[in-house]
Amino acid sequence: MERHVLITGASRGIGAATARRFAQGGWQVSIHYHKSLPQAQALAEELTRMGSRAVLVQGDVSDPEQARQLVEQAQQALGPLDAVVCNAGIALPIQLLTDTTDLQWRQVMGTDLDGVFHVLRSAIPGMVSQKAGSIVTVSSMWGVTGGSCEAPYSAAKAGVVGLTRALAKELGPSHIRVNCVAPGAIETEMTAFLTQEDREALAEETPLGRMGTAQEVAEAIYFLAGEQARFITGQVLCVDGGMVI
Repeated sequence: MERHVLITGASRGIGAATARRFAQGGWQVSIHYHKSLPQAQALAEELTRMGSRAVLVQGDVSDPEQARQLVEQAQQALGPLDAVVCNAGIALPIQLLTDTTDLQWRQVMGTDLDGVFHVLRSAIPGMVSQKAGSIVTVSSMWGVTGGSCEAPYSAAKAGVVGLTRALAKELGPSHIRVNCVAPGAIETEMTAFLTQEDREALAEETPLGRMGTAQEVAEAIYFLAGEQARFITGQVLCVDGGMVI
């Protein structure tokens, strides 16, 4: 039986690696993107060559109506959702909280936390009616420990952790599992601005002695979404090389 996953923020980075991993596992994939259409199209073509059915769904997850529509588009295109991966996120430049504007705060909260709420509010009813499904949210090590000069991002990602744990209890009776992955220092476009010195410092701070890869995070997401984790819910899996243990 074909299974269908919706992955938000899937056009690049961790989201794209996750889409590839699900396609390798035989899943149909709804690739969500906001502005990165060329990357999303290239990914869809790649997944099709792998033998997966892949569709594109566009929208700003911070907007409730657009989030509702993208979930609806995914369901219309590929059928009921068996899994949802809430990966879409943005980050601010590293700066003091006192230098953060109201607009910057709202932008991070709107995408990184409100976006998870908007997407799941639309996706959950279908899963409840099926009495089955899996949700994986993507937080951050800063959502677990807090990051100096990254207060808005840390607060939003901590909110994702709390939302995940609450939904695991709320949706458990409907046989829907809800888990979270909290990546550490990962080589993606979001960390591309770092200098070589910064990268070396992060690697040195990580007990395993290096930064992680998007593929390594994708493997954790895929595990939590699948049958291998059928008795795991309400958990936060830190994929951080031991940095926050």
